[in-house]
Amino acid sequence: MARPLVHEDPDILADRIIDRLGGRIVLGLPLGLGKANRVANALYRRAAADPSILLDIYTALSLEPPSAGSDIERRFVEPLVERLYGRYERLAYVEALRRKELPKNVRISEFFLMAGRWLGVAAMQRDYIAANYTHAARMLLDKGVNVIAQLVAAREIDGETFYSLSCNSDITLDILPVLRGNDAPFVFVAETSAELPFMGGEAALPASDFDHVLHTPGKEPGLFVVPKQPVSDADHAIGIHAASLVKDGGTIQIGIGALGDALTAALIMRHQAPDLFGHTLRTLCGGTVPEGRETGPFDKGLYAASEMFVDGFMELYRAGILKRKAADGALLHAGFFLGTEAFYRFLRDLPDEERDLFQMRGISFVNELYGGEDAKRADRVEARFVNSAMMATLLGDTVSDTLEDGKVVSGVGGQYNFVTQAFALDGARSIITLNATRKSKGRRQSRILWSYGRSTIPRHLRDVFITEYGVADLRGKSDRDCIAAMVEIADGAFQEDLLRQARDAGKIEAGYPSPMNNGPDAVSAALREARNGGYCRSYPFGTDFTPVERKLLRALSFLKERTATRSGMASAIFSAMAARAGRADHEEALARMKLGRTSGFREMVYSRLLTWALERTTSGDALD
Repeated sequence: MARPLVHEDPDILADRIIDRLGGRIVLGLPLGLGKANRVANALYRRAAADPSILLDIYTALSLEPPSAGSDIERRFVEPLVERLYGRYERLAYVEALRRKELPKNVRISEFFLMAGRWLGVAAMQRDYIAANYTHAARMLLDKGVNVIAQLVAAREIDGETFYSLSCNSDITLDILPVLRGNDAPFVFVAETSAELPFMGGEAALPASDFDHVLHTPGKEPGLFVVPKQPVSDADHAIGIHAASLVKDGGTIQIGIGALGDALTAALIMRHQAPDLFGHTLRTLCGGTVPEGRETGPFDKGLYAASEMFVDGFMELYRAGILKRKAADGALLHAGFFLGTEAFYRFLRDLPDEERDLFQMRGISFVNELYGGEDAKRADRVEARFVNSAMMATLLGDTVSDTLEDGKVVSGVGGQYNFVTQAFALDGARSIITLNATRKSKGRRQSRILWSYGRSTIPRHLRDVFITEYGVADLRGKSDRDCIAAMVEIADGAFQEDLLRQARDAGKIEAGYPSPMNNGPDAVSAALREARNGGYCRSYPFGTDFTPVERKLLRALSFLKERTATRSGMASAIFSAMAARAGRADHEEALARMKLGRTSGFREMVYSRLLTWALERTTSGDALD
């Protein structure tokens, strides 16, 4: 039988898979964007209706639109979700897990979770698998995966159909040769999307490699998008410190989120306005640029080796920074991508030869040195692998994925792999970024701790840590010197207590001098000239949020912080009710929340609270 069979109905396709494999389906779905959601949903429907079908799904980062935790948040979230995700096909197994209605014959196991979204779902926590990204392919093989269902981009090339793995070449390229070489039954399924960019090179496979294809031109769901979040002053300070450690002519890896955007923005400021960048760095560092920091433009440029192709690399390419080519001519090698609609459109609209500068490869190629090691070493010179963490200890442990009680926040992903690469490559460094504090129930807490019951990266792999207060270079240092360096980048409100715990453990001398007085006001003041120069903005690369939604985001965040405790809630309501009427320019924001005309006491309180919060948070920078 010629391959592939092309279908318009996902349920018929699911029936063909079940006919081929019988009642035991072990489905491998790519991480993030690359899942064939309609195929997965059709298989789930069959299993939910027939208990004799055993369906195990192994995947990571099952995407779902944001949800609200309160009525006032719902008023903000629901219109946003309809606008951004109205065409997105939601995963049926995700919704079943949320409702605690997953059938007994279906099991979902992930090795990386959407950050913080599954803490309260026991089934997901129980079936989570801790695995490095590069080991996931081996894990899938050990589990007996017999179906891979992947979202692809289609194209005719010289009269032959090709399907690009596009956003997720990562595990599929590593696992496919092994599965094809086995005697066990295996089904490879594609679901086409006209909105997915066609990435060439090793990611482009001939149609004959696939068994079944779901192809419904004009009827495909929309792609999942990740709206840009605001970048705080603390984030920007971290980005500037990190950017000063990047070598011209070197290699870069960046993650997704506000800290990744901050680093990207700082690299661009350094390239476009080196004097302003140097002045800002000097101010952040107390008047002197520390030895070993870089402030000049990128004449040679950077090459990227990053498991995730984030849209920050698009911005670096546009700015003329991402321009150093690897031996094969690529500016970037990556395993998967996920981002904004503008990012997907950028890739779709590039000419083929320009798009080929961005090469999607197997995750083993990107995250490890084995396999073509000499070429990788030659390409990955002066590498800076920049990843974020939830917490860090004074002794240099990195906490990135799991809470002390064992609940999983996200996952290890490839962080461990890039840390070990940094030690294996000459001139490379692992850089862990984190904000010095966080807010919990209205109270500031230090993210730098004396100790913690979980560790993602052990302290024997400690290297560089960065907070908004500076850089702690721990490589090769004694425990005592690591403690001293980490205390210096902690928030001033917690430094003395951290030192006390280290002294009690006998790890630092009793006479160690009093800590520095690090605080957020000094950080914000240090960025003032950069902001006036057009840098260090809240949304350095724009966002899918409208100007009104940006105002509301800041106000809602302020409200959430102020009402985190009962006493805080009472105080906020009292202040809001006692405040004078808000300005007329809040009318659009209130209307967006359906609070322009209130009915009943609850809506009146919401309206007064929101107006009070808008009065205290609206500024020009909130809308940049």
